Amino acid sequence: MVVLAKLGAPSMPGFMMDRRRLMLLPAITIGIASCQYTFEKAAVKAEFADMPALRGKDYGKTKMRYPDYTETESGLQYKDLRVGDGPSPKKGEIVVVDWDGYTIGYYGRIFEARNKTKGGSFEVIPAFEEAISGMAPGGVRRIIVPPDLGYPDNDYNKLGPRPTTFSGQRALDFVLRNQGLIDKTLLFDIELLKIIPNQ
Repeated sequence: MVVLAKLGAPSMPGFMMDRRRLMLLPAITIGIASCQYTFEKAAVKAEFADMPALRGKDYGKTKMRYPDYTETESGLQYKDLRVGDGPSPKKGEIVVVDWDGYTIGYYGRIFEARNKTKGGSFEVIPAFEEAISGMAPGGVRRIIVPPDLGYPDNDYNKLGPRPTTFSGQRALDFVLRNQGLIDKTLLFDIELLKIIPNQ
């Protein structure tokens, strides 16, 4: 301030105007540069936003065909790890199963382990019903479940099986609710323990 007063600048009427112009000039330059950067960024985004090769596909993983699995008309793929003994369950019969589940597209993360207490009864996702209908007690079947045979509306609370642990629920929920390009294909191992006949 002492230097400005000594020069007499503050007392000059045009000084404030010139000072404002000097301050305005860098602001305009920054504004123009910012707009130019935004337009360039939008152009780059637009260039990569629409990828015809990925359009309508979930990285192609949901349609992967595993050669050592049997594929049904619905798209379910299965492999018997152990064949059971006896009759297969009929429609309407109650079955007792043990199961574990994995997210194929999310690092193969397990969201439920077998040989743990799960309890409860529930209606099952279409893939489970289809897989169990061809099994016999004592059998273990591994199934690969495409999204359309999995959880309706990507919500595991509507139909079972449901993870019993918080971490399992979190992992499955992340995959099912993710709007990005995460593959929603799931893998289950199902062991048919018992068939309870209709009464």
